[in-house]
Amino acid sequence: MSVRSVTILGATGSVGTSTLDLVEREPDRFRVAALTAQRDVDGLAAAARRTGAALAVIGDPARYEDLKAALAGTKTRVASGEQAIVDAAALGADWTMAAIVGIAGLRPTMAALAGGGTVALANKESLVSAGALVTDAAQAHGATLLPVDSEHNAVFQCFDHAAPGSIRKITLTASGGPFRDWSIEAMRAATPAQAVKHPNWSMGAKISVDSATLMNKGLELIEAFHLFPLPADGFDAIIHPQSVVHALVDYVDGSVLAQLGTPDMRTPIAHSLAWPQRMATPCRPLDLAAIGRLDFLAPDHERFPALTIALEVLAAGGARSAILNAANEVAVAAFLDGRIGFLDIALIVRKALDRYDPPAPVSIDDVFAIDAGARRAAQAAMEIMTA
Repeated sequence: MSVRSVTILGATGSVGTSTLDLVEREPDRFRVAALTAQRDVDGLAAAARRTGAALAVIGDPARYEDLKAALAGTKTRVASGEQAIVDAAALGADWTMAAIVGIAGLRPTMAALAGGGTVALANKESLVSAGALVTDAAQAHGATLLPVDSEHNAVFQCFDHAAPGSIRKITLTASGGPFRDWSIEAMRAATPAQAVKHPNWSMGAKISVDSATLMNKGLELIEAFHLFPLPADGFDAIIHPQSVVHALVDYVDGSVLAQLGTPDMRTPIAHSLAWPQRMATPCRPLDLAAIGRLDFLAPDHERFPALTIALEVLAAGGARSAILNAANEVAVAAFLDGRIGFLDIALIVRKALDRYDPPAPVSIDDVFAIDAGARRAAQAAMEIMTA
């Protein structure tokens, strides 16, 4: 078996550390070309030392000297800054994990695709904000784009890629988050600490809040639209508290295929890391008898309006999804800082969409311009709300 070179963009986040866990279990199978992080020097340096990474890049230039000192005496090259992260992505690794959170991951993802290798996409914002541009780049450069989100990876495993016309619907499951059974009144008083305490998954703060609002599921539906060739109305979501069934693919003959697994991100990461083969993981085996039951519920659009907004954006197309993503990032950051309430997140996103409606992007620069405009619109809406 040939050794596969690996780059991990966002190596110190939850997806990055899970990827490292798998790579380090089979050191004869993988060679680490580059690791990147934004500010976590200690985590990045430790990972680079363990794996013998050829390159370590810290996004914050102010942390360069710290990283250089932490890796003194090793063979790992050190760099810093946004462009250095893009350069690391462009090294041409056989397999790249794109796990930088937010729109900041877009340029590195595009650079990795330009190398023509396999890109495992955990950065959903790239597809949400620049879906057609990302998929067109993958096709133009002969790159393989593999979804790592548990739901999209589940669809990938169940989807008949040779006969997409035989599929009528894709359904993504959502745990419902920590506020699944909360009243609107209780959600109005929810704190950031409560919002990031996900019942099933271990994730970063931003994605945990998105899960609590169900915006995460809305973003994933938009992402799925760009990954799988179905019309916009061919995607839906359902609440599944146990997070055992990750997605369902409904075929025209009435068959429904589903992928099941314990809620552990190492399963979809391993599927992408070893694809088209399989690899062993330390994930706990699925024991349906012990679980005992699997529940499914229709999402409550009144208590979780973010999902409704995302579905409207998916149907509208154009620049709407880039606006949605940017406005949501602004609102979530404000909530985590304690500047707005939990229910204000969806309100701010809605107001930003009402205020700002530019043409669809035709370039990556357009995407960033739309992103900046949407952030200004969201900030203005927030200032009016909190005045």
